[in-house]
Order: sequence, then structure tokens, then C-alpha cells
Amino acid sequence: MLLTKFTHACIRVEDGGSVITIDPGTFSEVEEAIAGAAAILITHEHPDHIDRDRVAAAVRSSDSLKVYAPEGVAQDLREAVGEGASSRVSTVEPERRYTIAGFDVRTFGGQHALIHPHIPVVKNIGYLVNGELYHPGDSFIVPHGVTVGTLLVPIHAPWSKTAEVIDFVTSVRAARAHQIHDALLNETGLRMVEGHVARLGGHYGTEFKHLSPRESVTI
Repeated sequence: MLLTKFTHACIRVEDGGSVITIDPGTFSEVEEAIAGAAAILITHEHPDHIDRDRVAAAVRSSDSLKVYAPEGVAQDLREAVGEGASSRVSTVEPERRYTIAGFDVRTFGGQHALIHPHIPVVKNIGYLVNGELYHPGDSFIVPHGVTVGTLLVPIHAPWSKTAEVIDFVTSVRAARAHQIHDALLNETGLRMVEGHVARLGGHYGTEFKHLSPRESVTI
């Protein structure tokens, strides 16, 4: 598979001529990330993970593009795209297995990490693609019963601290890891957090590599 990292939490996965995109949000290069994609997977409703207007426009302008998302996101998108395209927006649930655009997709988790008790917790789905690539969305849910080859690490967020990021990496123990959810850090902060992740993750067998926006890697 070819993994391409876009700004923040958005990634594109290509395999055998098929393409899926995960979390094309408002911080990301949405049109570029979803160009030619057969499906878009959304982890949760926050705008840095789904640019509602641009995703809805892409679905309306296509005869085949499909979207998979937690219930609330899916319902909102169905209303946004209209009756003609609403059947191509599907709800996903945690602890399930789906075939999406030729990819084997398993789902984990169920809710977003806690930001603050005054801020409601929303649904969040983590996606394991082809038994290899894990995108947790905004959570540190460790997928059970599987061995993850490539882990996408939410490197910084209002809901996390660096110790939790490191613990997530050392708990999953993937062979490889790359950062996501990095748009809120400047270069100094990014180097610091990634340095800890690379050093301590390495103790547990995880090789961390930073990916710049639009950089691709074969996994």
C-alpha cells in the first residue's frame, strides 16, 4: 500500500488501483487528498477531521464516491448531500469488519478522548486498514487481537499530553509509526515531542519517521 500524509490528520491510502482517504478536515488539502478516491472514512465529527462542505460537495459531484462515518456524522452528511446521493453515505460502528473499496477495514474504539468534563464526548472510530495501518482518530484506543504494522500517532491535541502519546506508541508496539494531528505544533514543539516518541518507542521496537505534508511511503 502507498500511504500519503496530508496536513494534520488526513491520509490517503492506495492499493491495487483503489484509493481511500481518511479524515479530510479543514486543516487539510481536501480536494487533493480525495481526488480519485473511491471512499472517504471519517473518524469523528470535529471539523479538523471532516470539512463537511467540501466533502458533501465532492459526493454530490460524483456518481460513485462513498463516505463511511459514525452515526451522527453520517446523518448530517446525508442531509447535506441530498436524496440523490444520501445512499452513498454509510454509518460505521465499532468492533466491526467492513470491505470498503476493496480494502479490509476493522473498526475499534467508540468515543473521542476526553477534552474536558464540560465538553461533550462524541463518537470516534479507529480504522485498521488491510490489517496493517491503524488510524485512531482522536483517541488512544489500542486495537485488540491484532498486530499493527504501521501506526498513525496523534502527536499533539487539546485532549492529550506527551506522556500519553508515548504510552500509546509503546502499547501498540507497531513496527513503524508516523505522526498525525500535528497542525497545532510549531517546528520546535514537533521536534521535541517526536524526539521522545522516536527514542522511547524505539525501546519497544517501533521505528518512528516524520512525514511532511504530501510525503508518501510504501507500507
